[in-house]
Amino acid sequence: MRIFARGPKPADRPAKRWDPALTIPGCWGALVLSCLSFTPSLLPRGGIVQGLVWGIGAAIGYGLGVLLAYVWRAFADREARQPRPWTRRSLLIGAAVLLPVFFGLGQYWQYLIRGLMGVSDYNVWYVLLSPLVAAVVFGLLLLAARGVRALYRWTAGRLSRRFGRRAAHTVGWLLTAGLAYLVISGLLLNGFVGVANEIFSVRDDATPEGAQQPATALRSGGPGSVVPWDSLGRQGRGFVGTGPSEADITAFTHQPAQEPIRSYAGLGSADDTEARAALAVQDLERAGGFRRANLLVVTTTGSGWVDPASVDSFEYLSGGDTATVAMQYSYLPSWISYLVDQSRARAAGRDLFDAVYEVWSKLPQSTRPRLFVAGESLGSFGAETAFSGEADLRNRTAGTLFAGPPNFNTLFREFSDNRDPGSPEIQPVFKDGRTVRFGNDPAAGIPPADRPWEGTRVLYLMHPSDPIVWWSPHLILGRPDWISEPHGRDVLQGMVWIPFVTFWQVTADLPFSTGVPAGHGHSYRAEYVDGWNTVLRPSGFSGQDLDRLRGIIANGG
Repeated sequence: MRIFARGPKPADRPAKRWDPALTIPGCWGALVLSCLSFTPSLLPRGGIVQGLVWGIGAAIGYGLGVLLAYVWRAFADREARQPRPWTRRSLLIGAAVLLPVFFGLGQYWQYLIRGLMGVSDYNVWYVLLSPLVAAVVFGLLLLAARGVRALYRWTAGRLSRRFGRRAAHTVGWLLTAGLAYLVISGLLLNGFVGVANEIFSVRDDATPEGAQQPATALRSGGPGSVVPWDSLGRQGRGFVGTGPSEADITAFTHQPAQEPIRSYAGLGSADDTEARAALAVQDLERAGGFRRANLLVVTTTGSGWVDPASVDSFEYLSGGDTATVAMQYSYLPSWISYLVDQSRARAAGRDLFDAVYEVWSKLPQSTRPRLFVAGESLGSFGAETAFSGEADLRNRTAGTLFAGPPNFNTLFREFSDNRDPGSPEIQPVFKDGRTVRFGNDPAAGIPPADRPWEGTRVLYLMHPSDPIVWWSPHLILGRPDWISEPHGRDVLQGMVWIPFVTFWQVTADLPFSTGVPAGHGHSYRAEYVDGWNTVLRPSGFSGQDLDRLRGIIANGG
C-alpha cells in the first residue's frame, strides 16, 4: 500500500507563471519579526538604522513563515490553498494594531538607551523615514530570494530531462546554493573589499589635521629616520606627528621628563609585514628605544590607527621615559577589517612583537626596558596572536592592556569561557585574577579586589555596551550568557535575546560603535588613564593627579 501518492511528473505540469503575491504565512512571519526588530539592542539606533534592521527582520520572518507553512503542508500531505477572506482581514488588523504599538515602544526604548549613554541627538524625520527604508530593504531581499528560487526551478527543470525528479531537485539545490555562495563571497564580498581598499588607500595619502613632520630624531619620519615621512600613511603620520612633548609631560608631573620615542612603519614603507616590522624595529633601535625604561608594542586597528588616548596615557604616567612601536597592515577601517581581513591582523601582531622580542631578549637583563603590549579592537586580536596563553603573557611581558576585544579573540574567549564559577561574562574572573583581569570601569575597581595581583598584569577593558566585544555568529541561534545574566551599567535591562533578530541588531550596531559618548560602546578614552595606572603601577600620582590626566586625555591630550 502506498502511503504518499506521487505527484505528476514535472513534464506533465502546466508551466508556472511568476506570482508576485505574498503568502499569508510569510506575511505573518514578517509581521512578528518586524515587531521584534524594535526591541532594544546595545546602542541607540537612528531611524535609518532601525529601518535596515526592520527590513532585514521582516525578510527573515517572511522566509521563516513560508518555510513553516511548507513543512506543515508536507506533514498534512496537501498543496497550498487559496487564502480565505478572513485570513487577509486578520492579517491587516494584526498589522494595524501591532506595528504602531511596537513602533511606539521602540521609540521609548531608544529614549531610555540614549538616557543611559547621555546621547541627545534625535532626528524625528529619519524616524518617520524608517518604514520606507524597511520596505525597500524587504523588497530587495525578497526579490533576491525569488531570483534564487527561479534559478533553482529552471535548473531542476533542465536536469529533470536527464535524471529522476528527486535527483534533479537535489542537484538543482546544490548547484544553486553553490552559485549563490560564489556570487556572494567571490563577487560581492571581494568586490566590496577591493572597492573599499581603493577608496581608503586614497585617503591614506592625507595628513591628519594637527600632525606635522617631526623635527626630532626620536620619531619615525624625522631627521635620520630610516622610515620616510611620505611612506607612513595617514594614521602613521598622525601617530608620530602628534602626542605629548617633554614640556607637556613636565607640566603635568612637575618633574623633569623626557621626550617620548615613537617608531612606525606604514604600508608604503616595506612590501610585507615581516619587512615592515623589521624596519619599524630598526628605526626604534636608531632612536634609542631599547634604552628607555618602558617599551610599548602596539598592534594597530585595520587602517593603522593607534588610539592616542592609550599611548598618551602611557607616556604621561611614565614621565616620557618610553618608546612605542607600531605598524600599519591594511587600508581598511577597523570594522571592515574586523569582518573580512583578520589574517593580516594576525600576521602584523605576531611579526611586530617577534621582531621587538628578538632584539629585547638579547639585551642584558639589567638594561632591558620593561616590555608592554597594547591593542584596541582588532589590534588586541592581532596582539594576542603572539602569545599562547596566560603563562606566555606573564613570562614575556611586564604588562598588557587590551581594550574592546572582539568576541572571536582566541585568548579572550579562552579566559572568558573558563572563568571562575559565579563570575559574569561581562566582567569575568579567571583563575582568581592572578594574571588576567577584566574591567568595565577601571576607576571604579577591577575584580576580584580581595585577591593579590602580583607580577605581570594583563588587563582587558570592555564596556557592557560594546558590540565589538559581543558580536558573534552564535547570536543567530544561541542565547549568550551576557544577555542571560544581569546586564551591565549601560545596557537596558529590557534587552532580551531573540533568534535571528538579536544577531542583526548587534551587527547593525558595529559600524556605529564609536559614535557614542566616551565610556560607552567602543569609545575608550579616560579609561586608559586608570588602565595604564593599574598595569604600570607608577609611583607619585595622587587621585587628584589622575583626575587631571583624565581631563587631559578626554580633551584630546
